[in-house]
Amino acid sequence: MSVIWHWLSTPLSGASSHSLEPWLYWHARMMVMAWAILLPAGALWARYFKVLPSQNWPDRLDNKIWWHAHRALQCLGMTLATLGAAVAWQHTTQAGPLARLHGYAGWLLMFLGGLQILSGLLRGTKGGPTDKQDRGDHYDMTVRRRWFERVHKGLGWMSLLAAMAVMGMGLLLADAPRWMPLVLLVWWLVLASLAWRWQRQGRCIDTYQAIWGTDKRHPGNQLPPIGWGIRRPFDTQKHGQS
Repeated sequence: MSVIWHWLSTPLSGASSHSLEPWLYWHARMMVMAWAILLPAGALWARYFKVLPSQNWPDRLDNKIWWHAHRALQCLGMTLATLGAAVAWQHTTQAGPLARLHGYAGWLLMFLGGLQILSGLLRGTKGGPTDKQDRGDHYDMTVRRRWFERVHKGLGWMSLLAAMAVMGMGLLLADAPRWMPLVLLVWWLVLASLAWRWQRQGRCIDTYQAIWGTDKRHPGNQLPPIGWGIRRPFDTQKHGQS
């Protein structure tokens, strides 16, 4: 057991010791918490929990728990990521090729995160079939709303995939102990297995139907869902009219 622990605690380079300046490990901690835990959790929550397992859907519609959880996790994640980026900005001293690549990729990742926030603010109005003042960009699935969904979903998943590579470069630069990348790898495998399981269970319900039901008379139900693997069943009942 001591041999295994020694191997796990040894830096990636095989060096005999490992030490970091405080700003560097705080940068790493905040970035890992943001991009490996909070932001992926928020993305999975939005994809697979628009309809809760205990919810009698489509008789019970518009569960807002997923929205509040998604917004809270993404806002907290981007706040931590911004703080982590600010710490690195104040102490940028390395000039090696990998350090520069990590820096450029990290700022690109933060830019993508900022675009996600901006796209969320520009998503348009919600509305609904009984809203006499504004039927809503979402309810009518206007061009604005359709573009929002394409950009928001596409950039979101692309950012999380890119974050894995950026964190990998960061671990190499920090010459992290071997247990750190292994723990991250196991964590990502856990997230991937959960996503695979929930996808197989049909938990990826289209946002539109989660809110307004499966009645084909709703304008959004007459369009194909935006995104991959989204479940959009139909029935002949007139749900979501009240």
